[in-house]
Amino acid sequence: MAKNEDTSNSEVREAAAVYDAHDIPPSAVLLEGFREWSRSDGFPETGRIDYLAGEVETDMSPEDLYTHGTVKTAIVAELFDRIARPGNGFVFADSTRVSSPVSDLSAEPDVVVALLGSFDRGSVRHIPAVAKGPGRFVELEGAPDLVVEILSDSSVGKDTQRLPPLYAAAGVGELWLIDARGPELRLDVKILEGDAYRDSQPDAAGWVRSPMLAARIRLTRQAMPNAGWLYELDVE
Repeated sequence: MAKNEDTSNSEVREAAAVYDAHDIPPSAVLLEGFREWSRSDGFPETGRIDYLAGEVETDMSPEDLYTHGTVKTAIVAELFDRIARPGNGFVFADSTRVSSPVSDLSAEPDVVVALLGSFDRGSVRHIPAVAKGPGRFVELEGAPDLVVEILSDSSVGKDTQRLPPLYAAAGVGELWLIDARGPELRLDVKILEGDAYRDSQPDAAGWVRSPMLAARIRLTRQAMPNAGWLYELDVE
């Protein structure tokens, strides 16, 4: 759906058809209207609801424990130790909204990293929760340094096709796409060059370069005795 300041009824119906589990206000077919809705009491508290260049998309599927949940835990744990603990920036997980007027995007990635230097430069900024008082924030606007998306059965098209060009247009420097659903565990590191991403190529042992961490990384897993997987993000 094309962004259009003169929103027609047909556009509203098209946006509502993307998901009919919730009532979408007519204003949500434009980015600012969607962002206002996302901050309101009427915004759904469950599910992931994103605005992608004129379309409202939702995923109400439950999160898979061992191909999504524990993967995210491993990523957040390692990034916290390397980014947040030494005071270099912030690591956010789950329901952290990132919006970019430049790329017509408002999404909630699985993991977000924003370095202190990016706040200092103004490439990313906090959006206050006006009704909650000083120091309370509900959203990031601009270009975080890293976004991580973990693929699920219901999000493959969005994560691999629709989101990457919008993250690139927003200026997100690094994008990790992780697929743990099959027999081969995949970690794709995409580096922003100009206005598009290029893939950072892994070596024979699966190590791939992350410029944001200034290190090589590798995602590994091992089967647990009862069920599921234990994941680890190796950094060297």
